[in-house]
Amino acid sequence: MKIREAITQKNSGVSPYIWCVLSILPFYFIFPASSIHQIILGISLTLLFFISYRIAFLSKGWQVYFWLTILIGISLALTIIFNYVYFAFFLAHFIGNIKKRPAFITWYFLHLVTTSVSINYNMILQDKLFLMQLPFIIITWISVILIPLTIYNKKERGELEEKLVDAQKRISELVILEERQRIARDLHDTLGQKLSLIGLKSDLARKLIYKDPEQVKNELKDVQQTARTALNEVRKMVSHMRGIKLKEEIIRVNQILDAAQIHFQYKQDAELSNVPPLIENIVSMCLKEAVTNVVKHSGATECSVHAVQKGNEVCVTVYDNGTSVITETDFIKGHGLLGMKERLEFVNGTLQILSGNGTSLIIKVPIVKTAEKERP
Repeated sequence: MKIREAITQKNSGVSPYIWCVLSILPFYFIFPASSIHQIILGISLTLLFFISYRIAFLSKGWQVYFWLTILIGISLALTIIFNYVYFAFFLAHFIGNIKKRPAFITWYFLHLVTTSVSINYNMILQDKLFLMQLPFIIITWISVILIPLTIYNKKERGELEEKLVDAQKRISELVILEERQRIARDLHDTLGQKLSLIGLKSDLARKLIYKDPEQVKNELKDVQQTARTALNEVRKMVSHMRGIKLKEEIIRVNQILDAAQIHFQYKQDAELSNVPPLIENIVSMCLKEAVTNVVKHSGATECSVHAVQKGNEVCVTVYDNGTSVITETDFIKGHGLLGMKERLEFVNGTLQILSGNGTSLIIKVPIVKTAEKERP
């Protein structure tokens, strides 16, 4: 249980005044008592309630439930003896802050039962003071039902939001780590071999510089060509690292399809908004792969792309009028479908294929927004 949170949290609106009235109100019911002994008993129970309430919030483990038992007993006694039922508000607030579900359910129903029993007992006695405040007692009984559930669900939702934020941070860290590993592999594959080749040819040219000048010229030409190739590959790597925007990818898609003599149509209902760069990058990469499949395998004459953002989801549909039929085996054999599926699964996206009068690839990716913590 978050012990200090409920004590130190800042209240807003009329809440502080309501709690203040509920703290003073018991004495209004105690002082009209018929004997001095009842007045002393009422004051003692009230002070004991507030002391126990404070200690209960500062306690841990079984001690919390010990003090909660005392609090329920005091509330029951004040309801029966003095017709004061409003300590039930304090108990409802306390029970709502219990963290463990079994304990919460147990004490929630125990408090509801004891409050209901004490109210019905006073109803049977037909006490005049009790009947005068009957509308407020009904409100109190309804609050005993709703307040703990509201507080408990709010705290549970807050914890889930915190876990979601932590998971998003973890995913971001994993993405960065994976990107670093990919860059390391690409650099090794791209530059490692070519730099080794440049070193070997440079050593060979140095040894042959006096023996065979013509051979040296050929070796140096190879060195120059290898260096240029390496430079071009590095430039391509850097351009890919910047991430791919959907707008930029649509332009390239149009160029590819135009070169393949496939008529292209693009429709976007509205501009994408609040889409994380990772999501847009993956959607753009999948779009590129889908269009590449259309060019290589479909035999289509027309291709259309429809992008739409529905609430917290981005949906991109790629349709072609080709005759090629995609089956589940294509996810294993090729067509880049397996790679698309793996990329989408990484961000909880889905890939759906519809065949009939052409082929439609439907790419759906949810947009997970970071939950902002409520300010106290």
